[in-house]
Amino acid sequence: MMKLGIIGWRGMVGSVLLDRLKTCGDLERFNTTLFSSTQKGLGPLGELKDSFDLKSLSSMDIIISCQGSDYTQNIHPRLRQIGWSGYWIDASSFLRDKSNVLITLDPVNQKDIESALENNQKDFVGGNCTVSLMLMALGGLFSKNLVEWVNCVTYQAASGAGAAQLKELFSQISYLKEMDLAQDILKLEKTVNDKLSRSDFPSKSLQHPLIGNLLPWIDSEMENGMSKEEWKGEFETNKILGKKIPIESLCVRVGAFRCHSQALTVKLKEDISLKQFEELVDSHNQWVKVIPNNKADSLKYLTPVAVSGSLSIPVGRIRKLSLGPGFFSLFTVGDQLLWGAAEPLRRMAQIILNHTEQKQDLRRDYELSRSP
Repeated sequence: MMKLGIIGWRGMVGSVLLDRLKTCGDLERFNTTLFSSTQKGLGPLGELKDSFDLKSLSSMDIIISCQGSDYTQNIHPRLRQIGWSGYWIDASSFLRDKSNVLITLDPVNQKDIESALENNQKDFVGGNCTVSLMLMALGGLFSKNLVEWVNCVTYQAASGAGAAQLKELFSQISYLKEMDLAQDILKLEKTVNDKLSRSDFPSKSLQHPLIGNLLPWIDSEMENGMSKEEWKGEFETNKILGKKIPIESLCVRVGAFRCHSQALTVKLKEDISLKQFEELVDSHNQWVKVIPNNKADSLKYLTPVAVSGSLSIPVGRIRKLSLGPGFFSLFTVGDQLLWGAAEPLRRMAQIILNHTEQKQDLRRDYELSRSP
C-alpha cells in the first residue's frame, strides 16, 4: 500500500480534498498520514506528523501539499536534495511555471499525464482555478483544435482568496445586519455606504469592502497592466494544452461565497452551427452540461448557489455573435474548491497509484514467465 502524506489539510482546499478522499473511498487504498506545522498528537486519521520533518516526509511515496507556495518553495527542493524520489502533488502556483512540472487536469490532458509517468516524472501541480474550470467547460472545443482565441471575464468568489477572506465577508454581512429597513431607501443606501467607509468596518483581509461591491483586481500587478491572475489564464491554458492560443482575461472578485463564474467570448477557427457548438461542449466529459439559453434555466442552474459543493460544470447563455463567423459567447460556473483545486489533486494520486500497481503487475507477470 502506497504511503500518502497530506499537508495543509485544515485549509479550504485541504479540507475539501480530505472530504473527497473519504467520500470516494480513496483512503482505503492508501496508508495516509496527515502533517501539521502547528498541531501535535492525534488527528482525524491518527498521529499527526511535523510538516517540516524531512525524515517523516521522505518516508511518503506521495505527498499532496495544500499549504501554499511559501511551504513548497521551502520544503520541495530540500526533499529532492536529500534524495527523496516520491511523487509531489501541489495545489499552489509555485511550481506551475517550471518546465519539468506537469499541470494535471486528467479529463483534458490524460495522455500527457500518462506519458509523464512513463518518463518517470515525479512533480505534478494543480492548475489555476479559473483555468481548470474553463478547460473543463470548453474541453470539447480545444480537443478538436477549433479555438482561435478566448476572451474571459471571471467573477471569482471570496473563498478563492482564502478562508480568512471568506470569514471577513461574513463579518461584513454581520456588521450591516442592524439596519432600519423602514427608512427612506435613499437614506438607507447612504447609511450603508457610510458604514462601508468607517474605520472599524472589517476589511483587514480583503482590504476593501466586498459586500455590495466588487474588486476589479486579483493577485499582484505585472508591468504590462495585467494582474498575475490574468497572466495565468493564458500561460497555464497553453501549458496544459501544449499549444499557443491567445487567452485574454479580466479577473474580478465578487461577493459570492463559493464558485467562480466566467463570461467567455470564443473565436473559432471555422464557423459551426450553434447545435454543433453545444454538442462539442456537452460531450467532452461527464461533468459538463449545456444549459438551455433561457431565463428560467439560466437562473436555476447557472449560478454559484446552484453549483456549490458539486462537480457539475454547467455551460449556458450560449449564442452566436453578430461579430462575424465563428464568434460565440457563453457563461459557465464551477466550484473552484472542487474541479478548480482539490479534485485534480485527488485524481492525480489515484492515477499514480493505478500506474504503480500496473507496473508491479507487469513486473510480476514477467518474473513468473521467466521462472522454471
